Amino acid sequence: MIINKESQNVTVEWSERWQVYHRLQSLEISCSCRINEPLQAAPDSPQQAIQLWSIVKQVTSNRHELVDWLNQCWQMKPYQ
Repeated sequence: MIINKESQNVTVEWSERWQVYHRLQSLEISCSCRINEPLQAAPDSPQQAIQLWSIVKQVTSNRHELVDWLNQCWQMKPYQ
């Protein structure tokens, strides 16, 4: 897969980058992960950028942070 010039390194632990890489592939987000090189991703749309952010947040946050994040989402008022 060819990554365009606008691809960005994705900062995750080396042990977690393959998990993130496979998730990005399943969502059809352009990405590259080679041995001894950082994971790179190039989202093509705002939706893909949000999906990338969400995946990285899930992998890099501890359980308490994720629970707080979910509780904040439940307390948000719907867009009207």
